[in-house]
Amino acid sequence: MEKIAILPPATLAMLGGGQLGRFFVAAAHEMGYTVWVLDPDTDSPAGRIADRHLCAAYDDVHALAEIAAHCAAVTTEFENVPAAALAYLAQKIPTHPSADAVRICQNRIAEKTFLRDNGFAHGPFAIVLNETDIESASDDLFPGILKVARFGYDGKGQAVVTTREAALAAYRNLQSEPAVLEKRLALDCEVSVVIARDMQGRVQCFPVAENQHTRGILDVSIVPARVTAALADEARNIAGQIAARLDYVGVLAVEFFVCAGRIFVNEMAPRPHNSGHYTLDACTVSQYEQQARALCGLPLHDPRAHSVSVMVNLLGDCWFDTGDKAREPDWKSLYAVPNLKLHLYGKRQARPGRKMGHFTVLGDRLDEVLNVALTARQEIGIG
Repeated sequence: MEKIAILPPATLAMLGGGQLGRFFVAAAHEMGYTVWVLDPDTDSPAGRIADRHLCAAYDDVHALAEIAAHCAAVTTEFENVPAAALAYLAQKIPTHPSADAVRICQNRIAEKTFLRDNGFAHGPFAIVLNETDIESASDDLFPGILKVARFGYDGKGQAVVTTREAALAAYRNLQSEPAVLEKRLALDCEVSVVIARDMQGRVQCFPVAENQHTRGILDVSIVPARVTAALADEARNIAGQIAARLDYVGVLAVEFFVCAGRIFVNEMAPRPHNSGHYTLDACTVSQYEQQARALCGLPLHDPRAHSVSVMVNLLGDCWFDTGDKAREPDWKSLYAVPNLKLHLYGKRQARPGRKMGHFTVLGDRLDEVLNVALTARQEIGIG
C-alpha cells in the first residue's frame, strides 16, 4: 500500500550543515518545502540558507525534540551523525536513512563485515582491535592500508603500511583505535554509483562516475566512467543489492575498486556524495532533489544524463597558492570557459584540504570535456 506523500509546504529537517546539506536545502526550497538544519557550527553552509538553523550538537535532546515536534521528516547529509539520534527521531517522525543503515556505513568494521556476510566482492581485510591482530594478520595483507573504524574521511585516519612493523607503528599513531587493515589493491580505476531507493523498494541509479583522488581526497569525477558497459551494469546492480540488503530509503553512494577488470566494493556513504555533484548540471534530476523525493514519498525521477561531464573539486589550497596568506582565487578564468558551471559552498574560512567548491564542465564529447576541465583546473592553480 502506498504511503501518503509529504507535500509542500511541509517542514523537513537535515542533520548536518555542510555543502551536501546546503544543496539539499536549495533543492527542497525549489520544491516548495521549508527546511530546518541541525548543526553545531554557527556558520555552517546549510544553516546559513535554512529557514531555521538549530545550532546544537547532533545528540542535543532539546534540539531533537524540536525537530520531532515541528518537522514532517528528517534526513542526514553525512554518516557520522549519532545513530542513536536517528533512532530517537524515527520513533516520532519519518527518518531516512534508518539508524541501522547509518550504523553500518559509519563504522568500517561493521561495513566490511556487512559486505563479507552478504557475499559482496571486497578486498581482503582484517579487523584490528589490538596489536595482536596486526601481529597475526596474513602476510598477504601487506602492503596495505590501516584505516580507523570511525570518523576517518578524505584520507584522514589512515596510513599506507608496507610491512607489519609499519602497521604496528601506524596503529600506535592512531591512538590504538579500532581499525581495519586492508590489502592495497592494484587498481585499474575507481568508480562510484549514486543510487536512490524509495519506501517501496524502487530504485533509480545515476550514471557511473570514474573518480580520481589526490592525497585521499576526490579530485576529478568523469561521467560516464571509462569502463565497459558490462562493468557499469554490474556496479549499478551491486549498488541496488546493497541498498536492498540495508532496507535503505534515500540516496546512497557505493564506491568501487576496479582491478584487472573485476569490481570490488570499497565503501558506502549513506547520503549524497561528492562524486555525484555532477548531477546538479548534467542530469534530469540532481541527487539532492532525489533525496528529497525519497524522503517525502514522492516518485523518483529517471536520472538520465543529458551531457557528458567532468567535475573538479576546489580545495582550500587554491586560496593559498601564492603564499601563506589566503586570498580569493581569480574566478575570471573559470567564468570565461563555455559550459563550465562553478559552485562555491559559502564557507568563510579556507584551509588546505577543505572542500570549498567545485566546477563541472559539460559537453557532448568526453575527451574534449576532460581536456577543457583539466586545463581549467591548471589555470585556477591546481597542480
